[in-house]
Amino acid sequence: MEIMKLIPTGKDYLWGGTRLREEYGKKLDLTPLAETWECSVHPDGPSYVANGTYKGKTLAEVLKAHPEYLGTKVENGELPVLVKFIDAKKDLSVQVHPSDEYAREHEGDNGKTEMWYVIDADEGASLIYGFQHEVTEEILRKAVETGALDKHLQKVPVHKGDTYFVPAGTVHGIGKGILVAEIQESSNVTYRVYDYDRVDKNGKKRELHFDKAVQVMNMKVAPDVSQKPRMVKYYSGCSRELLCRCKYFETERIQVTKGFAFSVMDTSFQVLMCLNGYGEVQTMDAEQKPMRFSKGETLFLPAGLGRCLVVGDAELIKVRC
Repeated sequence: MEIMKLIPTGKDYLWGGTRLREEYGKKLDLTPLAETWECSVHPDGPSYVANGTYKGKTLAEVLKAHPEYLGTKVENGELPVLVKFIDAKKDLSVQVHPSDEYAREHEGDNGKTEMWYVIDADEGASLIYGFQHEVTEEILRKAVETGALDKHLQKVPVHKGDTYFVPAGTVHGIGKGILVAEIQESSNVTYRVYDYDRVDKNGKKRELHFDKAVQVMNMKVAPDVSQKPRMVKYYSGCSRELLCRCKYFETERIQVTKGFAFSVMDTSFQVLMCLNGYGEVQTMDAEQKPMRFSKGETLFLPAGLGRCLVVGDAELIKVRC
């Protein structure tokens, strides 16, 4: 049983920038580089193993051969999460994701509940989260046709360190100048409501999915998204902060200043995503060399790996079921 360092698939969506390549070491020949799918078994963007026994294989191939690496909490034998870096140089489309039930019936995929941790944000950056007031399909259709959708959307100022939980059905859009770590269900179903009449590299407008979007979106007023105080637990050598816990995943932010000890139990795999700094993960297995990592790298830790120790100076996102 080995810790696996992952190589991501990249996406060159028209709103992306260059930060993931320039600042996070992503050696992907894409311009722009909008997203890197860091830990993924989704066929639209698989991640690959960079080291050890499974070097060169997709993570999906490894987990198909060793479903026990997922843990006992994973019921269907498939990795339930997808972990990304997203660099929004320009505004993303106004969009919505369906529930599991709708997506499985109509798209043959999972629904998409997600969360964002804001790694960085330009001064004055904002995102879209729900509506300012209750709307109807008729109101939205007219607003999209006349380019007046903006007046119905809730705009939220964004700052470095903010966290947003985005349940399926919530209309949303990441704004320009925002860099996020996204943890989501393993899905690639997005319904675009509005795309600012932009054209792609071939001069064509991207497809909108209004009719499907209105079937799955919550048209009520958005809930309060102000940043609540988060509890930070301090230990000798590290701090831990719970960012999000839902039925699909649990996410923590770990600040390592010296050492961080934790266990990977039989119940769930864990993913470590390095946002800043560097370090190494040591295990109790004397035959396994410490796994080094640095800014921008992502590790998959199989369920049952046991006691681990991160040594270094790093900011990490830790994900598990």
